[in-house]
Amino acid sequence: MNISGMRIAILGTGNIGAAIARGVVSAGLLTHDRIILTRRHDMALRSFANEGFRTSTDNAGAVAESDLIFVAVTPQQLNGLLAGIRPVIDPARHTIVSIVSGATIAQIRSHLGLDVPIIRAMPNTAIAIRESMTCLAADTSADRVLPAVRTLFEGLGKAVVIEEDLMVPATALCACGIAFFLRAVRAASQGGIEIGFHADEALLMAAQTARGAASLLVAGGHPEAEVDKVTTPQGCTISGLNQMEHNGFSSALIKGIVSSAEKAAVLYAPKPV
Repeated sequence: MNISGMRIAILGTGNIGAAIARGVVSAGLLTHDRIILTRRHDMALRSFANEGFRTSTDNAGAVAESDLIFVAVTPQQLNGLLAGIRPVIDPARHTIVSIVSGATIAQIRSHLGLDVPIIRAMPNTAIAIRESMTCLAADTSADRVLPAVRTLFEGLGKAVVIEEDLMVPATALCACGIAFFLRAVRAASQGGIEIGFHADEALLMAAQTARGAASLLVAGGHPEAEVDKVTTPQGCTISGLNQMEHNGFSSALIKGIVSSAEKAAVLYAPKPV
């Protein structure tokens, strides 16, 4: 499957759906006119239309005109959406990429009643600037299309294929995780304000420092090895680190990720077909 020849529909263009659309265009993978975005209300689509995207409030109509279908609604909206698009799904032509937390491939296929290729994807909002960490999972029905979908997401950051039973943990670590790291950067910037910097200066310093730290790890470094390079005997870095640990920094982050995973596991409560 050739990405450049695809037409994409994004059903439920909220924050993550919009980020995917803009990221795909920013990466030069597709032009605006090959992407159709849907929401229930036309007013919410006007800004996207002004950017050049095709827009619609008709999910079934958008599916009929597309090849790759991104389902980006909430878990509570999923069953109704699947019922609405079922009549126009062509298993020989369409591939569904679900970004719905907690809904398994088997559950989605059961609601559709069709043997259509289905891929689960969990990106994060950094996809809009092509810096997402996206996890993908699929069964054998998607063998033909998974490489193309992975290529698409690799153009928008990093992408890995994992076992489907790890998709809920991936939601907590990667999708929810971006908020955790943002809050950490915000806290660091507030510390910067308290020690003398203006708010805009402190935020820039904290964000760039976090970016540098992450880049060291993406390049192959290990967190503790990099920490050891900064800490010296009786130094200021180890003093700060120990103070954070005494107040539960690592423990709080670990507990937050576990709590998010537990919540993600029960977000989709399917009703009988």
